[in-house]
Amino acid sequence: MPTSAAARLRELLARQDDIIVCPGVYDGLTARIALQQGFDCLYMTGAGTSLSRLGLPDLGLTTLPEMLANASTIASLSPSTPLIADADTGYGGPLMVARTVRACMSAGVAGLHLEDQVLAKRCGHLLNKELVPRDVYLSRIRAAVLARQEMRDLTGGVSDIVIIARTDALQGMGFDEAMGRLEDAVAVGADVVFMEGVAGKEMGRVVCERFRSKGVPVLLNMVPGGVTAEMTLEEAREVGFGVVVYPGLMLSAVYEACERVSGELKRTGRVEKIKGMGPKVLFELCGLDECLEFDKKAGGKGFDGGV
Repeated sequence: MPTSAAARLRELLARQDDIIVCPGVYDGLTARIALQQGFDCLYMTGAGTSLSRLGLPDLGLTTLPEMLANASTIASLSPSTPLIADADTGYGGPLMVARTVRACMSAGVAGLHLEDQVLAKRCGHLLNKELVPRDVYLSRIRAAVLARQEMRDLTGGVSDIVIIARTDALQGMGFDEAMGRLEDAVAVGADVVFMEGVAGKEMGRVVCERFRSKGVPVLLNMVPGGVTAEMTLEEAREVGFGVVVYPGLMLSAVYEACERVSGELKRTGRVEKIKGMGPKVLFELCGLDECLEFDKKAGGKGFDGGV
């Protein structure tokens, strides 16, 4: 039986001497680009989902249907490649969190993170975030763990998902409260911890040493220009982080390129051709040859003359 994406993610997390590098993707095309580059794991950014699907800022406006549809699309492109998805607050109380976890497991998501902001949340790199009390946060993590176990029981252990506990408490409540929340989350079943906005390498080292001694990997959210202190990948590895996600990687590149070419069209009435680029190149990136081969095997005749 092929290894599930969640099982593969657990294998990667168990490699204490290495670090998982996850480019932030937000749709099928950016996921295909990252897969072409050979990344072992992908990260579905919540901000990118909000910006691309709604055209709106990351202010808690996306709901489970939008996030799930996006995660399902991305996960389906390479079912053996783990996808870690932003699941925000879980979108409600314990029952809703359980529904979110079950749906993500059914969609093939390998890991998700749940946070401790109020339902009307905002991007972790904006100011004045409001948090729920610690017991409410823990009820979210506990609900996720229970839902995962129920799905495991129903599928005979085939279904699984890695639960990542995220806290945004550092900026408003301080380091001790943030650490306490993460330690409690691990105690109720979280697999990985994620402190938003780590202020520097020394703070990161304290967090990593505390949790790695318990066999719990730590995730670093690397957002250039955000509240997290910038670290190179080598620095993050040396500090002890087990996972680094880059949510804005594709977003920033796409914004820069699209602004440039649309501005060129507006100013000059023409667009310079990108060497070697045409519709077929993009179609091939997204599985054109595989589609044609499948159609042929099924007895289809529509593409006998080529495309």
